[in-house]
Amino acid sequence: MAAKSKARTLIVRMVSTAQTGYFYTCKRLRLGPRLAAVKYDPRGVCRTSHLSTFFSPSDRFTVKSRVLFVENKKTAKK
Repeated sequence: MAAKSKARTLIVRMVSTAQTGYFYTCKRLRLGPRLAAVKYDPRGVCRTSHLSTFFSPSDRFTVKSRVLFVENKKTAKK
């Protein structure tokens, strides 16, 4: 019996570098480079100084922003 051939493409999870837990899934070639992209993160908080003049520190606010997403490394199955 012949061995199974591997697929040409992989489905990868791209996680937010803002560590919000938000992720995108996409396809890439198995032999291609790892993916990184700037995408929209609805859970991201924009930390700019001009916003602090309008809001006091006690206010809870979320500003949707664009952050860097990088491909998640595979972990070994247990």
